Amino acid sequence: MAILNATPDSFFSYSRVSQQAVDRAGEMLEQGAHVLDIGGQSTRPGATRIEANEEIDRVVPVVEAIHQAFPNALLSIDTFYGSVVKAVQPFGISMVNDVSAGQIDETLLPTTAQLGLPYVLMHMQGEPQSMQKVPTYTHVTQEVIKFISQKINELRLKGIGDIWIDPGFGFGKTLEHNYTLLEELEQLHIFQCPLLVGVSRKKMIQNAVNRSAEEVIYGTTAVHMAALERGAAILRVHDVEPARQAIAIQKQLLEAKKKAKSV
Repeated sequence: MAILNATPDSFFSYSRVSQQAVDRAGEMLEQGAHVLDIGGQSTRPGATRIEANEEIDRVVPVVEAIHQAFPNALLSIDTFYGSVVKAVQPFGISMVNDVSAGQIDETLLPTTAQLGLPYVLMHMQGEPQSMQKVPTYTHVTQEVIKFISQKINELRLKGIGDIWIDPGFGFGKTLEHNYTLLEELEQLHIFQCPLLVGVSRKKMIQNAVNRSAEEVIYGTTAVHMAALERGAAILRVHDVEPARQAIAIQKQLLEAKKKAKSV
């Protein structure tokens, strides 16, 4: 899943798109992206929330242009507003990626259900404006699992059956919380839902290697490999080619493991 931000303030500048959206989307698809995740609102720590109408103004032209250029591409909308989902749905949107788990806009989940779209369910403690102030858990993985279990039941009652799980790295979690969650990632397979991991160039990598977002492609790839080893099914990334290579290597390792077991 490749990231395209129709925003002026996302934390990694190269992911921001506007007029160059179609070219950037084409590059990502050529490099092997399976889904393009398009968002019009930054959810980095401390980001200022914009209203739905402004988000619509940002994303509709981008989604429409990409859909016209690549009508067969799978497009995801990264939003927590139901009205944004409705606005972009005519232009080929195939999935909703919601960092809020339906807790910011009460119309988001009914809209997703009504349109029959797959849904990415993410865990976040607090909201983007405040989530990194004092993240606190007794045991982060157990609490993420409890939250996801409750939300999956809610989603299914609302008629959403195609659910992807995102544990929410960097969303209301300290460096220690993030790496505990990464180490224990396999526990989330209890839900038998595809597991999406979004760690690309985040603070959990920047702070671990003492480098800026622009300088952590190697650290990002290392974390991607760790996530794949623990069963991640989808990587949400800024850089498609390095992620594609990591996935290819992981596939080779899995094949080697199968052959070793059969001997």
